[in-house]
Amino acid sequence: ATSREGLERRAAGLTAALEVGGDRLDPRAAAQATEVVERVGERTSIVGSHTVVALAGATGSGKSSLFNMLVGEPVSAIGARRPTTSTPTAAIWGDESAQALLDWLKVGRRHHVPAREGVDAAQGELDLDGLVLLDLPDFDSRESAHRVEADRVLGLVDVFVWVTDPQKYADARLHDEYLTALAGHDAVTLVVLNQADRLSVDDAEACAADLKRLLAADGVKDVEVFLTSATTSAGVVSLEHRISTVVKGHHAAEQRLVADVRASAERLREGVAEQEVRLGNRADQRLVEALGRAAGIPTVLAAVERDYRRSATAHTGWPFTRWARGLRPDPLKRLRLDRSRDRKATVSATDVRLVLGRSSLPPASPAARSAVDLATRDLGDRAGEGLPDRWAEAAQEAASPPDDRMADALDQAVMQTSLRGRTPWWWSIVGLLQWLLAAVAVAGLVWLLVLMAMGWLQLPEVDTPQWGPLPYPLLMLAGGVLIGLALAALGRVLGRVGGRRRRRLIEKRLHEAIDTVARERIVAPVQQVLTDHRETREQLQIARG
Repeated sequence: ATSREGLERRAAGLTAALEVGGDRLDPRAAAQATEVVERVGERTSIVGSHTVVALAGATGSGKSSLFNMLVGEPVSAIGARRPTTSTPTAAIWGDESAQALLDWLKVGRRHHVPAREGVDAAQGELDLDGLVLLDLPDFDSRESAHRVEADRVLGLVDVFVWVTDPQKYADARLHDEYLTALAGHDAVTLVVLNQADRLSVDDAEACAADLKRLLAADGVKDVEVFLTSATTSAGVVSLEHRISTVVKGHHAAEQRLVADVRASAERLREGVAEQEVRLGNRADQRLVEALGRAAGIPTVLAAVERDYRRSATAHTGWPFTRWARGLRPDPLKRLRLDRSRDRKATVSATDVRLVLGRSSLPPASPAARSAVDLATRDLGDRAGEGLPDRWAEAAQEAASPPDDRMADALDQAVMQTSLRGRTPWWWSIVGLLQWLLAAVAVAGLVWLLVLMAMGWLQLPEVDTPQWGPLPYPLLMLAGGVLIGLALAALGRVLGRVGGRRRRRLIEKRLHEAIDTVARERIVAPVQQVLTDHRETREQLQIARG
């Protein structure tokens, strides 16, 4: 027996698989599965313990006659040559109301069969309370409306009783369109070979054996075949008792719905692979490098190095020529990246970069964009390896976000990365020495000018201290200038060394920032596709049981 809890668990698994799989599942199979989930909810919400058993068959198979014999009254009209049943007819056993169920089935013709008990020496007690027996229109009727109505009701009933006869038991429509499609519904399927009175006993048994063979070929292996005759009543009691057993079990509805859920899960499972590849959480080096080139990282690093050298010269250069250096453009300011002071720096709300949202970095070159395309395509191909087409396409699409969004994300990553570091301690020391040397040189120059003025005015000569043959004022002037220039040259050398070190530091920061963008904008969406694929497979496994 199948429990209501087991059915709900499977239906929940199918629902979760549909939600997670989304448009990456086969649309037709997904639509059928959605109908099954809705049908499970509708059927289980109906109060009562009725079991709906439908007599379905081709024109002339005698199902209406069999229906009347099971009911005990001529409820359903019988036609000898052409289809007579145009709408389903229901017969209800027991006192419990089946109105809500029949309204859901949209069956208007209803007949209540009074409760009765029959005893058969061979079969035992007969109890059909709770049975709702339907006589359906012929599924091969010449009237298309009859066929549509039969198919509609067959999609809702709990138990199928396929009524055929010795002439049509091998009918392709019966086997290809119904029995094969319901191959997983063995537990709620009965097959009746009616009009057995037209054959001898041996011929009837041979037809039944051949019918079982055809059923096995259809995938319906554990189904009992009843030989009946609506004319002589032969086999009808056995069929009644088999239906009684189904009704007393009170699980036919759950069994039918579980079979539907399982069949839908099997169809969806065809669009899901056995496993998916495993990708690391970090982006591969090739992708990060390609994104870095597209983000203009080489341009930024060159500007960082030039900015360091410029700042070093501004702090350690010869004071009398520093002003000329100030005329040169700030490399980071030209790129509108000059406000990144340190990792913890905050930018005011009036920052023009926040207002405009972009830096002044040049757009990516065609070669850089091509490198990004190749790297993302390679990631998508690796993620989609072994996956069905829809999942592989989803992985490829996730690995290739829109160019404009990726360009904005890369630009923001560069803008939010600190492009400066701590001011080197030696800048202050060398700068102080430069100002001291400049002061000495200026003092020496002034001293010499005073001496020259005194000589020109022929004032009494002042004794000027000397160091060897050189007077102190000349030594102060020459020493301040020469040592200052030498110290400036040394500062430029150290500035180039420090610029390269600063470049490596900023390169590491930018690499981390680009790696974050790659993980969040490319790797994470691809990982999500793989996670969804795994979860879809697991939920379908629950639905399949």
